[in-house]
Amino acid sequence: MAKGDYIVSLDIGTSKVRAIIGEQSGTSISVIGVGSAVGEGIRHGSIVDIDQTVQSIREAVDHAERMVGIHITSAYVGISGNHIQLEGSHGVVAVSSPDREIGGEDIERVLQQARVMALPPEREIIDVVAKEFVVDGLHGIMDPRGMLGVRLEVEAYLITGSRTAIHNVVRCVERAGIEVANLVLLPMAASMVALSGDERKLGVALVDVGAGATAVSVFQNGVLMANSIVPMGGDYVTHDIAIGLRAQTAAAEQVKLRHGCASIASASENEHFKIPRIGNQQEVEFNQYDLATIIEPRMQEIFSLVRREIEKMGYEQDLPSGYVLHGGVMSTPAAAEVAEQELEAPVRVAVPEFLGVRDPSFVNGVGIIGYALRSQLRNGHLEVAATSRSGKTGSGMWARIRDWLRDFI
Repeated sequence: MAKGDYIVSLDIGTSKVRAIIGEQSGTSISVIGVGSAVGEGIRHGSIVDIDQTVQSIREAVDHAERMVGIHITSAYVGISGNHIQLEGSHGVVAVSSPDREIGGEDIERVLQQARVMALPPEREIIDVVAKEFVVDGLHGIMDPRGMLGVRLEVEAYLITGSRTAIHNVVRCVERAGIEVANLVLLPMAASMVALSGDERKLGVALVDVGAGATAVSVFQNGVLMANSIVPMGGDYVTHDIAIGLRAQTAAAEQVKLRHGCASIASASENEHFKIPRIGNQQEVEFNQYDLATIIEPRMQEIFSLVRREIEKMGYEQDLPSGYVLHGGVMSTPAAAEVAEQELEAPVRVAVPEFLGVRDPSFVNGVGIIGYALRSQLRNGHLEVAATSRSGKTGSGMWARIRDWLRDFI
C-alpha cells in the first residue's frame, strides 16, 4: 500500500450509516475523512428496505468524498447480527519450502484448508480466524513464520453468516456504486480499536450498544471466543421517551441526545427543555431529572440482559478485564456508571483516538480500517479501498472468492 492510497470503511447501522476514509501513515492509519447519514431501511441491525439503505449509503459516501476530494470506488464493509456463528475447524498442510522454513504462503494455504468444511446451503463463510498453529506437534504457536517444520496445522474457527443477510448487505453496497473489498465481522474490527493486548489475552467482554441491538462478544487468549446479540438498544430508550413525554420519535431522539442522562442520581433538576406534545404540538417543559427517570430503567434492563447473555455463554467467571463498551448509546452521560452497577464488574467506554471520530459510535468504523491494515501487514497486500488521486483501485472480494474456488475445484 503506497502513500496516497486510502482504506474506506462502511459501518451500516440501524440509526447511522458511516463512511470513514483512512490513509496509511507508517504502520498506523490516519483518519482523514468521515461521512454519515441517517440509517433508513434498517431495523434492529437487519436490512428491511433495499432502496432506502442504498440511499443512506450514497449520502454517507458522498459526504466523505466531498471532505477529502476523492472518488470512492470500493470499501471494507462491516457485518454483524444474530445470524453470525462461529464454527470450529482444523487445517493441515506440508511445509512447501525446500529448507522447511514456514512462510506466509504456508500460513495462507493452511488457513484455506481450514475453510474446507461442509456447510448448510443457506450459510456462507465470512472469514477464518486462527486460534493457534501447530508445528510438528508443538502447540500454542500464534505466528509460525520463520520456524522450521515439516507439518503445519491450524486450530481455527470459521465465521459464518446467513447467505441471505450477507448478500443483501453486498447488494445494497454495490447498488450504491461501491465495490465490496471485503466483509469484516464488526466485533473483530472493533477489538482493534477498543481492546488492549492484555484485555484480549486475559479475558474481556466487548459490548456494542447500538441503536437497534446490542452485540456481546467475549475475547480470551487473544481470540474471539463467543458472540451473541441482545435484541435491544438505544432505539428502545428513544421509544420510552416518546411514550413518557407524549412526543414524536424524532423529537424524543433530539431530547435524548441533548439532555439525556442515564442515572437519576446524576441528573440535574435545573436543566430544563421544552418538547412539543404529539397531536397538538403544544410545547411542555421538563427537566433532565424527569428524562432520567425514563432512561435509567431501560438502560438497566439492557445491561442486565448483557450480563445474562454472558452467563448463558458460560464466561461470567472468566472476565478479569471486565467489560469494554462502545456504541452511540454510551455517549449518554452516566451510562458507564449504570453499566458498572448492573454488571458488577469493571467497565470502560472505548473511544477512538483520532480527530473527528472521538466518540464511542465510531469504534466500528475506525476498527474496520485497523483490521484491514493488520491484514496488510500480515499478508503483505491490501485491497486499496478507494481510487487514490493516481487512480488505483481494488480488485474486489468476489474476484478473490472466484480465484479461491478455482484453486480448489
